[in-house]
Amino acid sequence: MSSSLPTLFILAIAIALGVIGWFTTRKGPNQTLIRTSILLTLACCYLMWSVTYLAQVHPLESPRRAFVAEQ
Repeated sequence: MSSSLPTLFILAIAIALGVIGWFTTRKGPNQTLIRTSILLTLACCYLMWSVTYLAQVHPLESPRRAFVAEQ
């Protein structure tokens, strides 16, 4: 069984980037839009990566060996 550390490590990086993006956004009329875009982008990228990673680590269907009949 593989470790869950890579998913938690990448999650910590995504959260850190979200916090950095939250506090470094310039003030203005579009501040809320920019913050929302940053957080939504990070959340979607993390979910896409984690689903792809976990699907490769724990596949729903095991790989099958193709048996070739000798003639």
